Amino acid sequence: MVGHVEHITLGRVPAVPRAGDIAHLQAPRSFPGGGGGIAFFQLTRSNAEILLYTALGNDEAAAQVRDRVARTAARVFVAQREQPHTRDLVMITPDGERTIVVVGEPLHPARADPLPWEELASCDAAYFTAEDPAAIAAARAARVLVITARRRPALLRSGVRADVVVGSAVDPREACTLDDFPAQQRPSAIVLTEGAAGGAVLTEAGTRRFPAPARSPEGGGAYGAGDSFAGALTFFLAAGVPVLEACTRAGAYGAAVLGALEPLEAQLRLDV
Repeated sequence: MVGHVEHITLGRVPAVPRAGDIAHLQAPRSFPGGGGGIAFFQLTRSNAEILLYTALGNDEAAAQVRDRVARTAARVFVAQREQPHTRDLVMITPDGERTIVVVGEPLHPARADPLPWEELASCDAAYFTAEDPAAIAAARAARVLVITARRRPALLRSGVRADVVVGSAVDPREACTLDDFPAQQRPSAIVLTEGAAGGAVLTEAGTRRFPAPARSPEGGGAYGAGDSFAGALTFFLAAGVPVLEACTRAGAYGAAVLGALEPLEAQLRLDV
């Protein structure tokens, strides 16, 4: 896992505040998250050896994130940043939808950081959510490279070809097709999720769909569902599961977090 782990404060609100409103966050809780953090914790719910490459700030938020990731069995490699750590405020409305306010810019590891990048060559898979094109090239040393669709600009600058690009079909920052990549960088597959409608795998052979789980749990929030799916997808691809089957199996892991307010409480155990 190469990317950002942010300090999250999450709670319920009756509605997303309008201009001039004051919103009171109900049942708040704090935990490490973000696109990289949620996928990381999903991956740690397995017997696999997990390596985390990330960056942390110099304040109490960073200390809390450091403490929580250190309690996992993962090997954690941290680039230190002399600035406040990124915080996210996540508001969950009664329909379970999440609205996120990011305080500051996400902190990412870069290839210039003195981290053991060479160890990525020993990995069955790398999931990349960082921003440095040179770090993408380092992650390419893994047998399988999975990258979030939000990093497509950095991927294109890197000149690297990813195996799988994963994102949401309903997010304009992530929706893409094979034609959005030059021929030499076209991934083997683009995976686009569509919530309760399941999702699609785009390859040169065409588009194949995968279903959503038969029934999604209720009562929680949508925060972390897509990132839990991405973490599970990376695990199954690392284990050699074909991409369409990997997507079908990963769907249950994304849906599981819908049953809890905090996604880390509801993530399922990964097993081949």
